[in-house]
Amino acid sequence: MSDDPAITPLRPMPEDWQSALAVVAHPDDLEYGCSAAVAAWTDQGREVAYVLASRGEAGIDTLEPAECGPLREREQRASAAVVGVSAVEFLDHRDGVIEYGTALRRDIAAAIRRHRPELVITLNHRDTWGGVAWNTPDHVAVGRATLDAAGDAGNRWIFPELTEQGLEPWDGVRWVAVAGSSSPTHAVDATAGLERAVRSLLEHRTYIEALTDEDPETYARDFLTGHATATGERFGGKPAVAFELFAR
Repeated sequence: MSDDPAITPLRPMPEDWQSALAVVAHPDDLEYGCSAAVAAWTDQGREVAYVLASRGEAGIDTLEPAECGPLREREQRASAAVVGVSAVEFLDHRDGVIEYGTALRRDIAAAIRRHRPELVITLNHRDTWGGVAWNTPDHVAVGRATLDAAGDAGNRWIFPELTEQGLEPWDGVRWVAVAGSSSPTHAVDATAGLERAVRSLLEHRTYIEALTDEDPETYARDFLTGHATATGERFGGKPAVAFELFAR
């Protein structure tokens, strides 16, 4: 087997779990990152919930945050429903200036204690996207805080106020899976979920129309199909969603 990460085959994701929690910074992060995998999982009867640190209120230049935030929340809830997710929560950190620190870790640890997942999913926490494009501070902060909060959630002496609020420690997180990583280790077959992933991303129509002049459906389909096909070159030729998996 080659040691070159660009051609090393990706392993299948673990299957022996029932509950997952996805934690990201903004509406649309999961739709750009891994919703085809989420669709496949919910088809199998697994439970997946979403937690978003912000409502994406600073994401559209032509809309004031007070108008943009509720609109993007509605789009996110509709988007999640397409792939079988009904539990969508917002932590109300400020879009664009989310800070890594104990406040963010506490909020994510609380969400993990509420949902008690075996698998936690987040987005690229590194400074760049593959060394080519600079990542946003929000993605870095939320991704890093999620990796840390997976451990915080199980320690009763970290954030003891959560226990006082009735959120008992949860040390049942077995893995944290990072989507959009430049160092993926595992993948999920996207064949069954890819069409719904396209429709899920299309629910963010206001955001997409502000982002590009391209036809929204063409844009969404080309983006997701291109990434799934490229990932599939390392996953037996099947379209796939890649993750960097950290075991706990």
